[in-house]
Amino acid sequence: MSNTFFQFKKFLIHQDRCAMKVTTDSCLFGAWTAEKIKQIHEESMHVLDIGTGTGLLSLMLAQNINSHIDAIEIDREAFEQAMENVEASIFSRTINIIHGDARIFVSPVKYDFIISNPPFYENELKSGNIKKNKAHHHEGLLMEDLFSIIKEHLQPAGTFYLLLPYKRNNELRKIMAKYALVVTHCTLVRQSIVHPYFRIMVSGKHKEEENQISSSDELAIKNEINEYSPEFISLLKEYYLHL
Repeated sequence: MSNTFFQFKKFLIHQDRCAMKVTTDSCLFGAWTAEKIKQIHEESMHVLDIGTGTGLLSLMLAQNINSHIDAIEIDREAFEQAMENVEASIFSRTINIIHGDARIFVSPVKYDFIISNPPFYENELKSGNIKKNKAHHHEGLLMEDLFSIIKEHLQPAGTFYLLLPYKRNNELRKIMAKYALVVTHCTLVRQSIVHPYFRIMVSGKHKEEENQISSSDELAIKNEINEYSPEFISLLKEYYLHL
């Protein structure tokens, strides 16, 4: 049975009413995204978190960047739990939790940054757990929907960040092209240096020219003796209690 809460250095995540729990790769993605944003933007900014779940990503970003974050969640119980997690934190003034469907979300502003840990398995066999189906598959919200939302809400010079299974890498790029969006950087993630890639962390923008430059690198969560890698520790040391 999963823990009902996850204690970070500066906030606490309760997760007993959320189908999707705190995972190592979601924590890595939150830390990676916060670091990327810090490198390119120092002023106050607007961020949209699509499918916030427990509120984890929004809280990780709020800890390290000067921002106003709108975090939208369609599932009622997850929304309520995210609200509780945010309200109990020292970052409550910077995060606005919204209960709603991102496909019909209306915002008075365009966002500097959009973040999402979107549907992983929308074309695969679903479990008998309705809540977990929604969290894994975002029933009704497909990958094309996600990029349509990003296209509509991302300001012209803005950047989006996504966490996806490695096997969706090629599909991701094809769908993005339909919406005139491009990958600017991709980090390939392994469980350890002896495992194959299992996740990709992607940053992207609106397409500006035919041959926009894209870079890539890789990161292993653990080393050959099953200890956290130096790269992982560097990213997560501000969040994890025991690093």
